[in-house]
Amino acid sequence: MTGLRVIGGSARGRKLRAVPGDTTRPITDRTKEALFNILGNDLQEASFMDMFAGTGAVGIEALSRGAGYARFLELERRAVQTIRQNLESTAIWDPLDRKHVEVFQGNAFQILDTIPDRTFDYIYIAPPQYKGMWKRALELIDSQPGWMGQDAWIIVQIDPIEYESKDFDNLDEFDQRRYGSTLLVFYSIKPNMSA
Repeated sequence: MTGLRVIGGSARGRKLRAVPGDTTRPITDRTKEALFNILGNDLQEASFMDMFAGTGAVGIEALSRGAGYARFLELERRAVQTIRQNLESTAIWDPLDRKHVEVFQGNAFQILDTIPDRTFDYIYIAPPQYKGMWKRALELIDSQPGWMGQDAWIIVQIDPIEYESKDFDNLDEFDQRRYGSTLLVFYSIKPNMSA
């Protein structure tokens, strides 16, 4: 596997550090390229939450391609350090600038279960595999719809064998894309909720 890197935007070609150990599963370039082709120009000035952020590769790609704000949520200390190093090495982050980038170390489920402090246009969920954590994250977002802007998308990255259809009060699944052993599942707010 080739090294991690930013594949588009202002930081294109910049290398990213991997998190020490085997606790994360970085997104492949193929999947990342496909995802950001789908998001396209709608990403400009958007707010982006990278949950279970690992190396921070997805949120950093979003910032590189024009997102106005990104929040990284990660529990593991070594991953948080890696995210900060990757943000600094790509030159798209000033550690004192909380207006555009924030890195939170903590339990994503506890954070999602609080009153939202801002809304997001995109929430990317890529938790450890085979633990059902993606479903728990979606359930919490569904119960706290204030995390989502009016036209928000929630994007889940899982192994295809983990997928199951779920009904939510506020979320609708509207698309799936499979890239090898990675499945991206897309959700939006139900039309009656955004009125």
